[in-house]
Amino acid sequence: MRGHRAATNLVVACNDRHVRSLAAELALLVVLLGLVGVAAPSAHADAVDNNFLNALGSRGITFASPQSAIVAAHEVCDELDAGRAASEVANDVMQQSSLDGYHAGFFVGVSIAAFCPRHSGA
Repeated sequence: MRGHRAATNLVVACNDRHVRSLAAELALLVVLLGLVGVAAPSAHADAVDNNFLNALGSRGITFASPQSAIVAAHEVCDELDAGRAASEVANDVMQQSSLDGYHAGFFVGVSIAAFCPRHSGA
């Protein structure tokens, strides 16, 4: 009887270690997948932001900071989401900045292409 109990305890201990090991591996896998999930959109967002900023730079459109240009672009998308026409938004951009009509229209177009392509062709 004593040998049976020792064998049972050994099997329980082995199973317990195996379960803990699997749980640790699963937890590590979840953490790694979470990091990949966080890093992938971030890398994509950085590429979109960089392409947007490069497009503005190619036409000499400058802002106080890259972040303020990106925020303004998202405001363009918000206005379009609210049902405003791209031409109206471009007029607002022109009136609220030092951009002429061409550059304001370009800004709206690049904002749409980068951050709200659902409005392209509108």
